[in-house]
Amino acid sequence: MINSTRPALGIANSGVPSVNGEAEISLAPPILLQYWHVLIRWKWLIVGIVIVALTIGLVATLLATPQYTATSRIEISRSQKNVTNVESLESADAGRDQEFFQTQYSLLQARSLAERVARQLRLANNDQFFEAHGVDPNNAGLFASKSSKQLRGPELRAREKKAIDLLTKHISISPIRNSALVDISYTSASPGLSAQISNSWTEQFIVQSMDRRFASTADARKFLEGRLADLRARVETSEREAVNYASQKDIVALATTRNADGNTEVARTMVSSDLEALNGALAEATASRIAAQSRVNSRNGGANSDALGNAAISQLRQRRAEVASEQAKLLVQFEPDYPSVRALTEQLRALDASIAREESRVLNSRSTEYSEAVQRERDLLQRVQTLKSRLDRQQRDSIKYNIFQREADTNRQLYDGLLQRYKEIGVAGIGANNIAIVDQAKLPESPSSPSLPINMALALLAGMAVAAISTFAIEQIDEGIRNPDQVNRILHVPLLGSVPDADQTDTFVLLADPKSMIAEAYFSVRSNLAFSTDHGIPNTFMVTSTRPAEGKSTTSLALATVMGRTGKKVLLVDADMRSPSMHQFLNCQNNSGLSNFLAGDNQWQNMVLETDQKGLHLMPAGPMPPSASELLSSDRLLMLIRQLSEHFDHIVVDSPPILGLADAPLLSRAVEGCIFVVEAEGVAVRGLKSSLGRLHAVHAHVFGVVLTKLKNRQAGYGYGYGYGYGYGERDPRIDDN
Repeated sequence: MINSTRPALGIANSGVPSVNGEAEISLAPPILLQYWHVLIRWKWLIVGIVIVALTIGLVATLLATPQYTATSRIEISRSQKNVTNVESLESADAGRDQEFFQTQYSLLQARSLAERVARQLRLANNDQFFEAHGVDPNNAGLFASKSSKQLRGPELRAREKKAIDLLTKHISISPIRNSALVDISYTSASPGLSAQISNSWTEQFIVQSMDRRFASTADARKFLEGRLADLRARVETSEREAVNYASQKDIVALATTRNADGNTEVARTMVSSDLEALNGALAEATASRIAAQSRVNSRNGGANSDALGNAAISQLRQRRAEVASEQAKLLVQFEPDYPSVRALTEQLRALDASIAREESRVLNSRSTEYSEAVQRERDLLQRVQTLKSRLDRQQRDSIKYNIFQREADTNRQLYDGLLQRYKEIGVAGIGANNIAIVDQAKLPESPSSPSLPINMALALLAGMAVAAISTFAIEQIDEGIRNPDQVNRILHVPLLGSVPDADQTDTFVLLADPKSMIAEAYFSVRSNLAFSTDHGIPNTFMVTSTRPAEGKSTTSLALATVMGRTGKKVLLVDADMRSPSMHQFLNCQNNSGLSNFLAGDNQWQNMVLETDQKGLHLMPAGPMPPSASELLSSDRLLMLIRQLSEHFDHIVVDSPPILGLADAPLLSRAVEGCIFVVEAEGVAVRGLKSSLGRLHAVHAHVFGVVLTKLKNRQAGYGYGYGYGYGYGERDPRIDDN
């Protein structure tokens, strides 16, 4: 079958068949396993980088000058100066805490505070201060001579500037979270100097805060004195105008209140109080008149309701009920004409007459009550109308009165507030400070840095980071196929098998031993190759690779040898006419061969040589032609393969490499398909894809990939688990045939 294009079975990297040469099952190792393989592969590089980093960290720690840190702690209470004591438009609580404390932290790190500390401790003239920070004043050009008394103005200013820079560089302000406490730490090579500067820093911060407060009160006092004199006159004038206007308009305030703003409000005046009382009396009179009118209009219902509330009528009705009860008892025993019964009947008639007279008297009294209620309501209504007119005039007059009153209240509030603030400012200098020292800095007993455990930990982390970056960079540069699981995932071609690296051992010696790892590996390739077509192992196939020395010729010879051992008649054709090698491997002559047949010699039977291997025959490459690609492009190659197929079960063609040559694509026309050999960590992936692309361009059928020269560390689980199992410890170079 020449250049067969029928669907064939491919082999995934798990060894499970797939359809159309595409791997249906991908059993790539987990990502952690891949990282573990990378770690094992570059373990010595990683260990070396980590050791170098630890060594650098150890040397740097031992050579570093010990540094001592002294820490003092202060408490900052929130305070806010307000000269006028008048609230602004914004809420005083809006972000004031965070803003205040951030301001205090910035003031603690201010350069002005460092200048105060430098002047207070005279650090510009202190040689030990500069030496404690590793600064040589002579080399830095800060000293004119060894004697600080000879310092001149520019030199002294240069030293002061340097001292201030060192202070701001080595001071550390650390607020304690969710508290008003702040740690002030200073670090230098001198423990005594660190404690002295830390304590001086807190003291100067307190003094600086008090100085700012005293400076602000002096200007505020002058401002308040002028404002108080002006407000005093305005208060007197506004209060006098309010009183005079109230007298003119007959506004008599019985009760006054102050609202939330502190302004005076007239709650009650004499007119409003009288109107309120008369209005209440009018409401009662109206209610009485309506009640009397309803009793007059409802004769029956009103009489019954009044009768129910009348004590005399209630007693008469109770007496009648008792008499009626006695009469009913007697009627049970006697006739109505019986004397006792008639007596009780007369009593009932008399009681009914009395009840009727009382109800008539109650009805007549309702008319009189109604007339009196109407008259009383009319009188009260007239008086209320009169007071309402007076109250309306008074309310119109109160508009201007309230203006006078508000002006007086405003002036009085401003005056009282400024007067109180003026008194507070007068004693502000002796008030409690909002900054308190909680802990003073103590003399450090041990250096704070360098810390050997911390530095070694940082060096270890840095070494691991550099090792990870280096390993990643190398992995990116090394683009070759390293693991068998990468074949299907990267090249999208089935993996037929993996061949371990024989190290320095002769590969052909190992191939002679059927129980060796190499022989077992190629036998596994042969078994997987049986699933590549619907008729088992292909009758004709070629073996090629991207470049020379990838194991292509070894793979061709190994597969031909393995198939010959199974009783098949196999022909190995050396088609690498540019660099023939098969005759050397099999100790045969290369007098005539493939090149002779392609050049016109039809006696191919004379070109086929027998070998020492069972069932294996060889057709050498023959003499090297001037142009191998021209010979391969003729139809004689197709004719040769067709004729050879009639005499041999399998024909294995050892093809030249693909890149740079046109031989392999031309050979693929004459065979069913090809086996692509890839050296582990050999050709870059882009080169492999380019080679496969050339094969696919000529419609060559690629049965799969054989990964050669695979190290044990690349195989993941190693070799020996699958190859040579059960044969014990033996020398693989011994031939058991």
